Amino acid sequence: MNTLLSVDNITLTFKGIAALLNVSFQVGEGQIASLIGPNGAGKTSMLNCISGRYTPDEGGISLNDAPLLGKKAHQRTHDGLSRTFQNIALFRGLSVLDNMMVGRHSRLDYGLLASMFYFGKARRSEDAHRRRVEDIIDFLGLSPYRHQAAGRLPYGVQKRVELGRALAAEPRLILLDEPMAGMNLEETEDMARYILDINEEWGVTVLLVEHDMGVVMDLSDHVVVLDFGQVLASGSPDEVKNNPDVVAAYLGSDAAYAGR
Repeated sequence: MNTLLSVDNITLTFKGIAALLNVSFQVGEGQIASLIGPNGAGKTSMLNCISGRYTPDEGGISLNDAPLLGKKAHQRTHDGLSRTFQNIALFRGLSVLDNMMVGRHSRLDYGLLASMFYFGKARRSEDAHRRRVEDIIDFLGLSPYRHQAAGRLPYGVQKRVELGRALAAEPRLILLDEPMAGMNLEETEDMARYILDINEEWGVTVLLVEHDMGVVMDLSDHVVVLDFGQVLASGSPDEVKNNPDVVAAYLGSDAAYAGR
């Protein structure tokens, strides 16, 4: 399996306090990989380093063998990286369709003049982008909400819209920061199915941060455990859930998986 994402000895500090310390792991192309760990373990900080919101003090990150550090967030999106956020970050006054069209921005390939007068290449390109977005809307079951303002939608639907906006950028790797947080059982099952379909049918590699261990163990090909900003363990779901260090630091006891 080819390595798509490589994280090498990343250290990130805030006022001398280490949020991440020498963190290294890899995500293979086509995998669903998960980052897990207790609150404050550094999971979201790691996603922020990958996506460009944070600049680590030391280490390197590469996507498809191309270095990411030093690139702006929108450049990383153009290179094939997109993400969702722990707290929903939609444009609340825009429609579902328009929110997803924003996700296509990195794929626009026409100049200012054409966009001002909306002719020729700009018109043809916009039509193609809209068709792509409409496919995503149908795929995520968002057709009834197409023209509704995103901020007025139910919470679970907003989470799907945010997933769709990230998918609209045509990523090779999508970072999902607690996509099931705050959802009921039915919404969680739907989101898990969408993630599997994105991976299997759309060919998108997934790096997932999630607290629902049932979801993590069911979806993941590879799991990386962070504790106090360091890698505690990594491996297959079975290897991780049976690792005594992980059980002691995070899962609490083997009974946490009884019946799963």
